[in-house]
Amino acid sequence: MGHFVTLATCALNQWALDFEGNLERIVSSIVQAKAQGASLRVGPELEITGYGCLDHFLEGDIYLHSWEMYAKLLQHEDCQDILLDVGMPVIHKNVRYNCRMISYSNRILFIRPKLWLANDGNYREMRYFTPWMRPRHVEKYALPRIITEITGQTEVDFGDAVLATQDCVVGAETCEELFTPDAPHIDMSLDGIEIFTNSSGSHHQLRKLDLRLNLIAEATAKCGGIYLYANQRGCDGDRLYYDGCPLIVVNGNVVGQGSQFALTDVEVVTATVDLEDVRSYRSLMSHGLQSRTTPSYQRVHANFALSKSGSLFDPTIVPTVARPIKYHSPEEEIALGPACWLWDYLRRSKSAGFFLPLSGGIDSCSTAVIVHSMCRMVVKACDEDDMAVIHDARRAVGLTAADDYIPTDPVEFANRIFHTSYMGTENSSFDTRKRATRLASEIGSYHVDLNMDTAVSAIRDIFVVVTGKKPLFRVHGGSDTENLALQNIQARLRMVLAYLFAQLLPWVRGKSGGLLVLGSANVDECLRGYLTKYDCSSADINPIGGISKTDLKRFIAYARDEFNMPILQSFLDATPTAELEPITETYVQSDEADMGMTYEELSIFGRLRKIDKCGPYSMFIKLYHEWTPRLTAEQIATKVKNFFFYYAINRHKMTVITPSYHAESYSPDDNRFDLRPFLIPNQRYSWAAKKIDEVVAMLNNRQ
Repeated sequence: MGHFVTLATCALNQWALDFEGNLERIVSSIVQAKAQGASLRVGPELEITGYGCLDHFLEGDIYLHSWEMYAKLLQHEDCQDILLDVGMPVIHKNVRYNCRMISYSNRILFIRPKLWLANDGNYREMRYFTPWMRPRHVEKYALPRIITEITGQTEVDFGDAVLATQDCVVGAETCEELFTPDAPHIDMSLDGIEIFTNSSGSHHQLRKLDLRLNLIAEATAKCGGIYLYANQRGCDGDRLYYDGCPLIVVNGNVVGQGSQFALTDVEVVTATVDLEDVRSYRSLMSHGLQSRTTPSYQRVHANFALSKSGSLFDPTIVPTVARPIKYHSPEEEIALGPACWLWDYLRRSKSAGFFLPLSGGIDSCSTAVIVHSMCRMVVKACDEDDMAVIHDARRAVGLTAADDYIPTDPVEFANRIFHTSYMGTENSSFDTRKRATRLASEIGSYHVDLNMDTAVSAIRDIFVVVTGKKPLFRVHGGSDTENLALQNIQARLRMVLAYLFAQLLPWVRGKSGGLLVLGSANVDECLRGYLTKYDCSSADINPIGGISKTDLKRFIAYARDEFNMPILQSFLDATPTAELEPITETYVQSDEADMGMTYEELSIFGRLRKIDKCGPYSMFIKLYHEWTPRLTAEQIATKVKNFFFYYAINRHKMTVITPSYHAESYSPDDNRFDLRPFLIPNQRYSWAAKKIDEVVAMLNNRQ
């Protein structure tokens, strides 16, 4: 006889410190899970606070407000009669832990702290939390009074326990624990745990999803079991985009997979599975023998079952069939991930749109096409009657929720929220100006074409009047120092003009608010420092700052066909150039010639430096074996030494680089010290403000 259970996992677009909004999305996911017949719902890591609170996790208010939200969840009428696995931070014995709260119908069953913390790359969990590091150890936790008044409980088990229901055993592991060599699900499976939950805050990175999903599939392919993976979705107020993709796997086979990129805030994935499939899968002699040597987990017993009652066969219960895992190509990931990230910034910063200096080169072209992709996704979501997206779209274009505007055309929608400008000088070519104008027309941006020679001359003339010396470009006989200074005048003026237009273009069009300035420096230029500090690469956010030039070219080739935009071929054919030096019959400025290395070589240097952790010597040794005999040892040595020289002298630029969408594992983005999100949409801290007002009112009444 089959023991069929319907299980739910989800992806939620939670926001750091948005306590009430986060609670609303959690409840919505529970409602959807119950509507689909689920008896267990799993949510993302730290879903009550939002994963990206960073140094706010050091503040006591975070823990107070988390319990207040959790109290509301326990009492909510829509959150009863379902087993809930919810993430929030908890202080136990004056130590901060990243925890899973396991509850059922107005009662906390136990609290499971995270055993192993993510503490490399983009993650610094040990800055805020302490890992439990005590497998199978359980002690008592004294509940706050706000919870005792609701549940009648004064304490619950706290530690590495599992839940035993009437028909199965459920165990939890959290995000990083899946990636550890000795993952908890191995010992749990040997101790008879059939269902594993994994609540995650895992970010998007190009070509990363297969690693994550393969580990999840392998977790049960070897040991058997049912694995429910939940993940955060969206931009959580920082550089990362969490790419959802909730998953349900049974014995190594995927039976449920959510989307990796989407604008919807709540996505619930359910599957009906048979517990007997797990038990039969584990009927191997080796599994039974090894289980005898595995320490047991303390079981917290619960008087309910996840499967429906009754012993007769029910033909209305149909198990979910297995399906292949869906992956996006890297080009699709670039089209979708940064687009979702931009949408979150637009709607949550409450800006009037975006402004982009459009140079006619492939980098700013890529940024513009990503905005176009965002507009396409908005139109698609509106066409599917996603009321949250429709509401946000109306606000973004300056309308109210009461208006009946619904975006139906990406080009028309872009014209309302996307602004571009070609800022030419005497060193600009006709081709780049024409490409920028044609691209703006095709995408639909509100485009401004201007020459800024007068402003450039004015800045240069100030220097001439003050010093009595006139700098010249190299092609006119000037030194390298003069040449660079004259280029930087143009670059920095573009930044000044970008912010001027970003502030005033909405006013010119009779609208209120300001625009977010978009940057368009790719990860390789940042790595090499091939950009002017405080030039037009200085912006509010940069959707391509973590993407290599090579991947951007592939993305533009993909977009050319997928979006039916033949104009993009001209960007692929053009030679990358900053157009900051005069063009002569014998000289046209080239990025790769200026840098002394190709963009492809820069990507290789970057991966060896960051991922393979190579210094100059070990990098040279590796490249000598890879690049000979195509290059001589002297040529390889020169390239390696030049790379590290320019990396070192330009590293200071990374401390002020525009916050960029994280997409590449060798990104040199500098993010240090005061690790709090730089975008806090809930500027008035509405829930904290209400609490403050309550205290003020109480004090006034006493007086």
